[in-house]
Amino acid sequence: MYYNGWGVPQDYKEAAKWYRLGAEQGDADAQNNLGAMYDHGQGVPQDDKEAVRWYRLAAEQGCADAQLNLGAMYYNGQGVLADVVIAHMWFNIAGADGNEIGDEKRELIAKEMTPEDISKAEAMATVCMNSNYKKCGY
Repeated sequence: MYYNGWGVPQDYKEAAKWYRLGAEQGDADAQNNLGAMYDHGQGVPQDDKEAVRWYRLAAEQGCADAQLNLGAMYYNGQGVLADVVIAHMWFNIAGADGNEIGDEKRELIAKEMTPEDISKAEAMATVCMNSNYKKCGY
């Protein structure tokens, strides 16, 4: 049993159960939270591919936190092949959807990218957002 900063016990298995219920009903926040639990192995076995699956479902509903998390998975090559262009695209979208850290991460990784890759990532972000998150990526 883990205790959070306020001395309240945290039961990760119980939390995962409830997040899964919400996630399976399409709740984007629950999907993002369940993805994070798989990402960190809290209450469920650590599984990067499962984390990506839940992050993607939430990201495609416009959840900026999930978009940020999905960008990080692509940047680090966790559960997916590392792809800085796709990572930039998701960080860009997260920032546009209100997550300031997405903007910061986008700017940081842009320093590692060619101008052509940045243009490609920006164009993909525009297509993704204009398609209501249905056409995101290559």
